[in-house]
Amino acid sequence: MSVTDPIADMLTRIRNAVATGQSLVAMPHSKIKAEIARILKEEGYLESFEVVDGETPGQKVLRVKIKYVGERRERKPVLSGLVRVSRPGRRIYTKKQEIPWVLSGMGIAILSTPKGVMTGQRARQLNVGGEILCKVW
Repeated sequence: MSVTDPIADMLTRIRNAVATGQSLVAMPHSKIKAEIARILKEEGYLESFEVVDGETPGQKVLRVKIKYVGERRERKPVLSGLVRVSRPGRRIYTKKQEIPWVLSGMGIAILSTPKGVMTGQRARQLNVGGEILCKVW
């Protein structure tokens, strides 16, 4: 199945898994999806992620394990919000001085910069701007 916006598809799969209480999500692999998953894991929103071979040869699958806190009955997801900002039909770019704060610093913005995919805070440290991929809190 062809998807117009693979990053939005990834975020929607994760959002749906959180809403239904699932702990594992699988999706088609791409380098940018793996980088977004790496950032979410480093920031503590995901428990882990891995790239495995798919059912057909040459196709890889990205498996993401969502992080929850609390005991079985009272468990709550660490990830409470995920919003796609820049889309294929409307790209949103930002200068280094105008990188947005998400919930006054409680969340993160993920940017695609000339120096790679990184959080808004890291982009401020490196003095680079770029395309705002999504916001997470």
